[in-house]
Amino acid sequence: MRNIKTVKKLPTNEEIIAAHPLDEKCYANIDQDKKEVRDILSGDDNRLLIVIGPCSAWPFDAMLEYAEKFKALSEKVSDSLKLVLRVYVQKPRTTKGWTGPVSQPDPFSAPDIAAGAMYARSLMVKLIELGLPIADEALFTHNAKGFIELLSWVAIGARSTEDQEHRIFASGIDCPVGMKNPTSGSIQVGVNSVIAAQTPRTAAFDGYQIETKGNPFAHLVLRGGVKGQNFHLYDLLRSRDKLLENGVANPAIMIDASHDNCRVNGHKDYELQIDVVREVLNNLEVRPELQDFVKGFMLESFLKDGNQNIDKLTPETVDMEGLSVTDPCLGWDKTETLILDIAEKFRTIRK
Repeated sequence: MRNIKTVKKLPTNEEIIAAHPLDEKCYANIDQDKKEVRDILSGDDNRLLIVIGPCSAWPFDAMLEYAEKFKALSEKVSDSLKLVLRVYVQKPRTTKGWTGPVSQPDPFSAPDIAAGAMYARSLMVKLIELGLPIADEALFTHNAKGFIELLSWVAIGARSTEDQEHRIFASGIDCPVGMKNPTSGSIQVGVNSVIAAQTPRTAAFDGYQIETKGNPFAHLVLRGGVKGQNFHLYDLLRSRDKLLENGVANPAIMIDASHDNCRVNGHKDYELQIDVVREVLNNLEVRPELQDFVKGFMLESFLKDGNQNIDKLTPETVDMEGLSVTDPCLGWDKTETLILDIAEKFRTIRK
């Protein structure tokens, strides 16, 4: 193709895996974590699923510091919550901007996908060796090997959920996958993507015609849209009804408390994630029939409150101590308080 310039050859997936291997015990832990997530989605485990962590998995050392705190907190609430660490190494952009450490591990240097792949794999391996389940968004599906087998939960994002390649990918993986409603906020389109991901598909892959089995643990994630929020009681009831009307297996809903669900009057307020969670939990208490469908939350959280604009920073001015360089996040103190509150409230609801 004349409009493409070849820069350099990349390491193979096998070379990336060999550079940062995992032992069999860690793979067994991943399998157990995936089983626990499936059991929550199916109703066999009555805990809530919480996918939480930084908007972007950068920088490396701050991620490890966050993970240590995350592990201790996770152990405190394990009776009522299953915490999965958000490790988003690839970032979709509405127009342009930094696409995450998997393609540019140093935001102030030229993109380097080879170095980015090693960064992403090595970070994920270290977190798993700590005993943590991790999650990522499936943005680039064609080079997923080396990463997908490390994940206990996967998201198909709002910009990808109508894309056929992503729906086929979700249909073929054995990991629970959250299908977000699109940026329009349409719940119906979100449900359509769940149906598509649960359906067996025929596709071309790596020079072969393949058939996917369908993913019975594909589920709906409500994240709001350009028309406003969609986590209120009416939205939960409408989502439940649409999942049931379409015969979706393991009908489950997660609430992304960030993104357009914490946007008011065109402004995103990351602290409103707390209010989103509280309202949903209150609705689960007064409408207990929803407890069979609403299975958890997504939250954006890092060591420090807020964010910084990577486009206006330099290597000398960037905060490397856990302040998000993409979307604003709850700082650790607010995060810990919120998770403990969720656990206590959900214990009461279950009784």
